[in-house]
Amino acid sequence: MTDLRDAAMACKAWPFEEARRVLKRYEKAPPEKGYVLFETGYGPSGLPHIGTFGEVARTTMVRRAFEIISDIPTRLICFSDDLDGLRKVPGNVPQQEMLAEHLQKPLTSVPDPFGEFDSFGHHNNAMLRRFLDTFGFEYEFYSATEFYRSGQFDPVLKLACERYDDLMAVMLKSLREERQQTYSIFLPISPKTGRVLYVPIKHVDAQAATITYEDEDGQEVTTPVTGGNVKLQWKPDFGARWAALGVDFEMYGKEHATNTAIYDRICEILGWPAPEHFTYELFLDENGEKISKSKGNGISIDEWLTYASAESLSYFMFQKPKTAKRLFFDVIPKAVDEYHQQLRAYPDQDTAAQLANPVWHIHGGTPPESRMVVPFAMLLNLASVASAQDKETLWGFIRRYAPDASPETHPDLDAAAASAVRYFNDFVKPGRVFRLPSEVERAALEDLGARLRAWDGGLDAEELQSMVFAVGKAHGFEPLRDWFKALYEVLLGASQGPRFGGFIALYGVDETVALIEDALAGRLAG
Repeated sequence: MTDLRDAAMACKAWPFEEARRVLKRYEKAPPEKGYVLFETGYGPSGLPHIGTFGEVARTTMVRRAFEIISDIPTRLICFSDDLDGLRKVPGNVPQQEMLAEHLQKPLTSVPDPFGEFDSFGHHNNAMLRRFLDTFGFEYEFYSATEFYRSGQFDPVLKLACERYDDLMAVMLKSLREERQQTYSIFLPISPKTGRVLYVPIKHVDAQAATITYEDEDGQEVTTPVTGGNVKLQWKPDFGARWAALGVDFEMYGKEHATNTAIYDRICEILGWPAPEHFTYELFLDENGEKISKSKGNGISIDEWLTYASAESLSYFMFQKPKTAKRLFFDVIPKAVDEYHQQLRAYPDQDTAAQLANPVWHIHGGTPPESRMVVPFAMLLNLASVASAQDKETLWGFIRRYAPDASPETHPDLDAAAASAVRYFNDFVKPGRVFRLPSEVERAALEDLGARLRAWDGGLDAEELQSMVFAVGKAHGFEPLRDWFKALYEVLLGASQGPRFGGFIALYGVDETVALIEDALAGRLAG
């Protein structure tokens, strides 16, 4: 364990860098609360999405890294801001008119449009918990409604009354002049309408821990700030929650970066040192535009899982979190194959390299063995030439290529074969464009076909690749990648593809000869 800890303390993988920052908070003494607290937040005005997965997955990676370098116990809280008022009706839920009648009410006071739970907030919280449980995350769930109403938040809310002027000074500096006139850190919840009110506060009684405001009907109301009668504006709420829970680490998207100083100062005024935070870059769609829940651009979690494993998505999330990344369907095959490349490399790496390997972080230090004897990209091309409608078609080729493989012994390969067929039919097949070869390409293809007919070297992928190289050189392709580009465009209807020797080994020599003959006869491009 000592050697592992020493290697972890030197590891440059970003989860270990973050974990060391958290550990530094307690270099003089362990936390009085007895544990280090990691937190992620969730806004339940909509269903959980791929960003929710990324935030919890990445935070879990930092937590696991921390547990290697420290013996201090850890907790992970997923906090749902379900006391927020419903600001607009989501476009992807039923009973839109009914929901419109409950705008500005706390999400846990808005009826569930699906008719399954006590409220819309309870529905989305249940979806979140099911979502997190599906991926095996270890976490504790906190509801803002329960947190406010149960009294857990009361000590910090009372302190906010006592230090109201200091907190307001922080907030007012960040607001435009017209907003300053009506702003308060407290949002009362009307006892008459149940709505979250954005109204000026007439008086704050620090000793009694009450506020006085004017309700929607014009009547003056004095109410305790405790017990769920009010909630904090979202920026003060961020910092106050950190103080109330004793949060040591939270990550969030780049859109929060400009507010970090505000969150930190609120937290400090309320008696807790600001936590460590990690700001990640946002995801972009294939056009470079920010992914938006309301637009529906980019990939949903269900869409990714239709074509690839959750582990491949975790791999995508691990890579360069501080760099904006395009999240669209074309990234899936690459993520799958790179994930399995890292799995295969792991057993032969030393401790330092293993700790830097993404699969260590994805699997909490115990990555499984990869049984993907055929890359996902190769399966896609096989599905293409075989016009596969089911995974059994692919297994007919896989068994010949790898006789010891079966769906039972290679479950990851079996799942990938099914995913490849779906991906091919949904994304590759509609966009395939075969072309006829040029005269130079035709001569080279005829030569390749002749050499394959005479081939007696078995299904060795490297030897076949060398032979394909030799054909390209013999026909003067310069650069040589133009020869492989021609093979992909003429034979596969794509501009890029796999190592062609490996493709021949998987698809079969005779089958590849027949494919070349079809291309030369114009049957593919016809």
